[in-house]
Amino acid sequence: MASIRIRNTGERIEGEANVRAFLEEQGVLYEHWDTEKLPEKLRDKFVLTDEEKEEILRAYDEDIRSLAERNGYVKWDVVALSPETPNLDELLKKFEQVHVHTEDEVRAIAAGNGIFTIKGKEETGYFDVELSAGDVISVPVNTPHFFTLMENRRVVAIRLFIDPSGWVAHPVEDPAFQP
Repeated sequence: MASIRIRNTGERIEGEANVRAFLEEQGVLYEHWDTEKLPEKLRDKFVLTDEEKEEILRAYDEDIRSLAERNGYVKWDVVALSPETPNLDELLKKFEQVHVHTEDEVRAIAAGNGIFTIKGKEETGYFDVELSAGDVISVPVNTPHFFTLMENRRVVAIRLFIDPSGWVAHPVEDPAFQP
């Protein structure tokens, strides 16, 4: 279940209703999908074949299509990151800088966990959203943010796109961001 840490105060927000309410106030979509839908053999697997990625998409097909219909997403895929991922540290360095996109950044965590750092409203500043299996987040278009892994460095996420060909990170220099 997701939890939030507000960076400038250290305040923690926990519990699905509290997390959902806070993120809604910040303009960030949050849902929680049933983790029991994922076949048990894939729940702790972080190096996946194309067939296993398709199995994950089939398991969450109803949830994916519902989210896609509500928000205009037309394409989805699965990404898996772990210590076994070639050049993981180099890949993470690209993620670990504040950036924006010209469409929402949507992730549904199927297994493992990760952290989105997101710029909230001015009075809130940056906050970390710690996500685990079942958590779904949509960071709105042009919202400064970045994603990184947690200590176990393992995540499997479903990504949804409006236009995957145009989905590019645009770095943002933000003096308000303190690592």
